Amino acid sequence: MSLPQPVPPSWKDLGKSSNDLLGKEYYINGASLEVKTQTPSNVAFKVQGTRDSKSDAIHGDIEGKWTDKVHGLTLTQTWTTSNVLRNQVELDNLMAKGLKLDLATSLTPDKGSKSAILNAAYKQSGLHTRAALDVFKGPTFTADTVLGRDGFLVGAEAAYNVTGGNITRYAAAVGYNAPEYAVTLHGLNNFKTFSASYYHRVSRDVEAGAKAIYDSKSTHGGVALEVGTKTYLDSSAFVKAKINNAGVVNLGYTQSLRPGVKASFGLAIDTQKLNETSPIGPAHKVGVHFVFDS
Repeated sequence: MSLPQPVPPSWKDLGKSSNDLLGKEYYINGASLEVKTQTPSNVAFKVQGTRDSKSDAIHGDIEGKWTDKVHGLTLTQTWTTSNVLRNQVELDNLMAKGLKLDLATSLTPDKGSKSAILNAAYKQSGLHTRAALDVFKGPTFTADTVLGRDGFLVGAEAAYNVTGGNITRYAAAVGYNAPEYAVTLHGLNNFKTFSASYYHRVSRDVEAGAKAIYDSKSTHGGVALEVGTKTYLDSSAFVKAKINNAGVVNLGYTQSLRPGVKASFGLAIDTQKLNETSPIGPAHKVGVHFVFDS
């Protein structure tokens, strides 16, 4: 008798280890601040703001999240400086074990634009499937499924326009997850874009990863390649570095100053323009990010 299989990652999380390594914690577009607080009544507040170094524009939002773990209910409300109101209601394991339902809505009062997306996710041993209905856009029905067994993963996604009666998007992926490494291959955008990602935990303190993307419709052609690494200096600090085939180097440093206080610094250097300035601004970018979590 085979052992029970673990729940595989969702479609959007296929290749997550590599994507996080190469995409997160590089703060290079200005200054940002994030403040998190928690009340005794299970209400979490989060305020975050960003000042873009290119446009000098300041964007921010305030979020309140109430959670009832006993009944699997979560309510999240967000108000942004762009005057966008977002609401999300989540029901987890309420109707059936492994089933999660959520309704996400947004409203922009001054523009009159609105959206509503109904999501459902079902997780069981060896299976992770999701479905989403965009009520106002199309309406469009999107579904994806990931099957996993002994580390091997197979997934597919498709979007269907209910009004037009046609499939508007489809994609597929295969991969393999092991405790120390992961490999994922994607065929996206109706198989017009292909990507391959690799992640390896070299040791307890060192991680490495790479990602290659080929877009058959790209006017430049060729393959976009990016490689990176993450090294833990100690229990409270780590550094990250990555470089792509365009010669852009990104560096990141994150330091936990004290419990609940974290600072991150980022730098991007275009090695082909070390003594130049691009037409739209500096060729090199810097940024800083602070987190206060009580």
